[in-house]
Amino acid sequence: MTTYIVTFEVSDASKQNQLKEKLKQYSGYCPIHDNCWAVISDQSAVQIRDFLNKDISESDRIFVIRSGIEAAWTNPYNTKNSEWLKEKL
Repeated sequence: MTTYIVTFEVSDASKQNQLKEKLKQYSGYCPIHDNCWAVISDQSAVQIRDFLNKDISESDRIFVIRSGIEAAWTNPYNTKNSEWLKEKL
């Protein structure tokens, strides 16, 4: 299993909510901020992108990258999210 960072720009609020529900289907997930989440999957970045891309418009954007070896952040949503990120990234 690999941790990926998924960032997105989705203009329609209902489609953005649908996208977030799809992100919650992964074996592990953590919102980093409103338009950026971390997910754990055995899929490739392309497979994740294609899965998420099905319900958004052509003008919306999704970016998926496998997490690296170093990360830093400020003001996570809560301690639970911060601990998840420390462990999984």
